[in-house]
Amino acid sequence: MPRPKVQSDEQVLDAALALLHKNGTAALTFAALANLSGLSAATLVQRFGSKTELTQRVLLHAWDRLDTRTRELAAAVPKTPDGAVELLIGLSQRDADIGSYGDGLLVLREDLRDPVVRRRGAAWRTALTAALDECFRSLPGAPAGIGYALAAHWQGAQIWWAFAPDRPIAEYLAESLRQAISIMLPSATTPS
Repeated sequence: MPRPKVQSDEQVLDAALALLHKNGTAALTFAALANLSGLSAATLVQRFGSKTELTQRVLLHAWDRLDTRTRELAAAVPKTPDGAVELLIGLSQRDADIGSYGDGLLVLREDLRDPVVRRRGAAWRTALTAALDECFRSLPGAPAGIGYALAAHWQGAQIWWAFAPDRPIAEYLAESLRQAISIMLPSATTPS
């Protein structure tokens, strides 16, 4: 009779994602994951195959979490420019310090290397920009593609923040996103 799983795949993938965020892919080994999860390395190999397959599963698991978070926020925020700002800040690493932000970039590098994972990123972009577009749909004069433009601004603003992280990222992003909206759609200027 097979041994029952002590931890679900999701729990193990969460642990692997934490390991990946903290130390990059070089540190994501079956031995390190065994130490972190309490499962044997052999059990992990049976579950996940090779290191390449494990890495892909971890990255796809992270995208699953981001997809879920995006859907939840998109459903909860008001369909207004302020709602768009709230959505993007909700997707940001609100407690980010420069070290953890830089660690996240290590994960992004891995996302870009795998074509399957890249496709997930492209699908998320489509879902996110549609949710952002919805926040501007009722505003007269909202330009087509404003959701994409705002999402692109948000991505860039996070990088600019990282060069001078002298205040909380959520505060920086709120100001930057509102400024971008006021440029793209002056009639929708949102109060600070």
